[in-house]
Amino acid sequence: MQALNFSPETRQLPFLLATTNSPLPILLLLLTCLPSLLLAAHYIRKDYHAFLALGPGGTPSTPTGYARICILRLFTVRDPLSPPSTPPSLHPKHGQLPSSLPIRAGPRPTVAGIAPHRQTTQRASKTMYATLSNRIHELVNAHPSALRAATSCFEKHSTGIFCLAAQAQAQAQRHTCDGEVCHSHPVDGSLHLTLHPADVRAVLEKGWGERHPLAWDDGGEEWCWWWWAKSVPPGFVMIYAPRDERELEVVMDIIRAAVWWVGGTELK
Repeated sequence: MQALNFSPETRQLPFLLATTNSPLPILLLLLTCLPSLLLAAHYIRKDYHAFLALGPGGTPSTPTGYARICILRLFTVRDPLSPPSTPPSLHPKHGQLPSSLPIRAGPRPTVAGIAPHRQTTQRASKTMYATLSNRIHELVNAHPSALRAATSCFEKHSTGIFCLAAQAQAQAQRHTCDGEVCHSHPVDGSLHLTLHPADVRAVLEKGWGERHPLAWDDGGEEWCWWWWAKSVPPGFVMIYAPRDERELEVVMDIIRAAVWWVGGTELK
């Protein structure tokens, strides 16, 4: 068998690679990792712009806010369409929404994000959102002894409905940020509100909304209390944007159910 003859330069290659002063190991490492680094950078850039596209919300639209959301993704609920558990000590056992709550027509919209948490499809028209906002303010004006309107405690950007301090419920499942009942999102027309567990189940089953990604069952917030000082309640849900007058009436009924649960006031 003919012996292999290597040039002097080739025979010195292992020595060069093992020499700490040689730049070759670093260059080879960079060349090996470069495709992965470029792919990761492309994904992060794309994901960051998707985060910004959701609009203003409870998290600043900054790189720091984006980093916070990336960490919170580790703690989101597994299935936003699965209803929360009902604590044995919870009273009352039944919610406010009627069993005749209609089924929402068509497929669910696509939803993205944590904070902001928004619809990316089936968004409300400007006219429909204006009508929704007017109806919400009419509800507050019709019940000045029970409700007030102010900037959302959760979102910091949009208008929310709050129960008056005297009406706020002390029960842990009903506790919200400063007694906030709900708030709407101008960018898509959806809402966030807090419901009785039975009403959450009805909303999920009839297709009107889904749980917020951070709406853990009782005790789940302990996993990241150090990161999210104002965690959302277990019954915190997104209600999809109404698409017509019929759906708007259903959404208003759901808002009234949220007022009953958070503030203990049954609105007529």
